[in-house]
Amino acid sequence: MSPTRWGPPIDVLPLLAGEEQALIEVLGGLGAEQWAAPTACAGWTVHDLAAHILGDKLGLLSRDRDGYRTTEPRPGEAFGAFLDRINAEWVLACRRLSPEVLFAMLVDSTSQVPQLWGRLDLDDLGEPVTWAGPEPAPSWLAAAREYTEYWVHQQQLRAAVGAPPLDTPTWRAPVIDTFMRALPFTLREVSARVGRQVSYTVTGSSGGRWTAVSSPDGWLLDRATPTSRAPLASVATDADTFWRLCTRNVRIDDVRDRVSLKGDEAVGETVLRMVSIVVS
Repeated sequence: MSPTRWGPPIDVLPLLAGEEQALIEVLGGLGAEQWAAPTACAGWTVHDLAAHILGDKLGLLSRDRDGYRTTEPRPGEAFGAFLDRINAEWVLACRRLSPEVLFAMLVDSTSQVPQLWGRLDLDDLGEPVTWAGPEPAPSWLAAAREYTEYWVHQQQLRAAVGAPPLDTPTWRAPVIDTFMRALPFTLREVSARVGRQVSYTVTGSSGGRWTAVSSPDGWLLDRATPTSRAPLASVATDADTFWRLCTRNVRIDDVRDRVSLKGDEAVGETVLRMVSIVVS
């Protein structure tokens, strides 16, 4: 896999099967009340969230493996609104399924997604990862995006049923690394002379430091330590706060005490509003 303007590639393929198995193990031990428990996804129960995860996987297999595409935005419908609509339609339909049937379908789909990505050349360009920019993205970034969505939903599901989070560095560090690939796109409206830098540090064993550098072709991302002694802006926070900010699971104003911001305040605020999910 080759470096891009989004930085060095991320290889999540070795993690996909393990993440799926961890989800199956949690769901396999749930009782009826736990399946009906509310989650952080407004209006969705554990059953609904599990159905959404299943829909994501079956939709990916249908589109990217089988070339079967039957849904598209309505005229004038924004992409985020389109996704919200079809996700809601799928979850509503799946409420007709018992937890046992839903669980069996999740088990049956296990390993098919890792097999799909394993057959692809991860350097090949495909559809955009919209929160990282509108241009075609390499398949390794698309695979990493899928992993982050499964991981985030599993955290929400685990929290709803009182199961321990899947937050060791093995599982969480690739999520942090992937979400950070939204940084160049986040800075797209920030004008700076060529060579100016913006750094984002995530503390703890799952974190690290990422540097966006202004270039004639826009902002570029690197995992290297900033070479500038005075970056345009520097932001730092912990891993748990970071992924929740990027997925809008928390509000910035509620976690100010967990965030450090130095340099240009407006640029720092732009960085803190980075979103690494599709929103309507």
